[in-house]
Amino acid sequence: MKSLRPIFNEGSPTRRRALRIGGGALAAAWCAPARAETLVDLQLVLAVDASGSVDQRRFNLQKQGYVAAFRNPRVLAAIQSGAYQSIAVTMFQWTGPQLHFEVIPWMIIRDEASAQAVSRAIDAVPRRIFGGGTSISGAIDYGVTRFARGEIQSDRKVIDISGDGSNNGGRPVRRARDEAVALGITINGLPILSIEPWLEEHYREEVIGGPGAFLVSARDFESFGEAIVKKLIAEIADLPPETARG
Repeated sequence: MKSLRPIFNEGSPTRRRALRIGGGALAAAWCAPARAETLVDLQLVLAVDASGSVDQRRFNLQKQGYVAAFRNPRVLAAIQSGAYQSIAVTMFQWTGPQLHFEVIPWMIIRDEASAQAVSRAIDAVPRRIFGGGTSISGAIDYGVTRFARGEIQSDRKVIDISGDGSNNGGRPVRRARDEAVALGITINGLPILSIEPWLEEHYREEVIGGPGAFLVSARDFESFGEAIVKKLIAEIADLPPETARG
C-alpha cells in the first residue's frame, strides 16, 4: 500500500533582520515575526491535530515531521523558487471548536538560516492541548483569523490542515471551508488514515477548497514526515502534488 496518495482539485490557477553580536564580528540572519508591508510569495498557516486520538507518540511523529521538513533542502529550494524567494509561516495546535493554541508566530523563511530557525522553533514547542474533540471547522475558522493582522502581503494564502479524524464538533466543516475560500484562502489537507481509512474522502469532499486545493494522505503517523515534505513542496512552489518529490 502506498503511504502517499495525492489528490488534486480542479481550478488551479526583504526583509532580513540581522542580529549583530559583539563589535560587529558576528551577524546572524534570523527568522522574526513579520512586519507590515513585508512581501512574500505565500502565507502558510500550519494547523496541527492535538485531539484525543493523537497520543503523545503520534504527536511527536507529527512534530518531528515538520522539524525535518524545514531542514530539507528541497523545501528550501521551493521557497527560493518564487518571485520574492520567501514565505511566511505560522503554526497552531487544534482540537475542539474553541480549543486552539498558537505555538509559532508569523516567521519569514528566505534562506537556510531562517529555515533552520523555524525548524528549531517547532522542535522547542511542547504540546499545548490534550483532547477536546476534532473540530476541523473550528481549525479553519481560527486559521482564517491568522491572516487578519495585515503584517505581511502575498498573493497566496493557504491553511494547511493535518489530522487523523473527521469533523465531530462545531459548525459544519463545509460551511467553514466555503467562507474561507470566499476570502481568497486556499485550504489543503493532510489526512492521516491510521484510524479512519475513509478520511481521505471526507477531506476531499468537505475540507479542501480554493484555487489549486489538494490533499496528500499519509497511511499512518510513521509516514507523516514523508507526506508533509511532499505537501510543503507542492504548496510552496504552487505545483501539483504528484510532481513534488520529497
